[in-house]
Amino acid sequence: MFTPDGRVREDYAAQDETSSEATAPTPVPPEPPVPLGPETPEPTVALESPSEPAASGARLELPGSPAGLGPGFLDLVELLAQPVPFYLGDAALPDGQSVENLEMARLHIDMLDVLRQRTAGNLTADELAVLEDLLYQLRMRYVQKRG
Repeated sequence: MFTPDGRVREDYAAQDETSSEATAPTPVPPEPPVPLGPETPEPTVALESPSEPAASGARLELPGSPAGLGPGFLDLVELLAQPVPFYLGDAALPDGQSVENLEMARLHIDMLDVLRQRTAGNLTADELAVLEDLLYQLRMRYVQKRG
């Protein structure tokens, strides 16, 4: 329908003139891609197949991961649990300082519990086992620190 530079092709322009319908605005041609350096992998977004529900949206492809595999449930669990050892004082920051904050540790543990409650019945046995085991370990460590 359009030429590579974004203009309406002649054969379609004739149809538009005879048509009584409102015409859509001519699309703006896309900007040329920004070249990436050889060490920077190009980020990609792979759309799921049309046979899958549209509500699922697009999945982000992580650089260096096999095609079709993006972040999963256990990645989300890890992301939420990652700061807990810092807030419990069990891990130090790279500069050697401690950021012990038991209330923030409790918040992250509670967020993991909300995730467990909201995904009840929708997890695989392995995902549920990992999440429940992690919650148990974090809660026990929190209780030890709280005294």
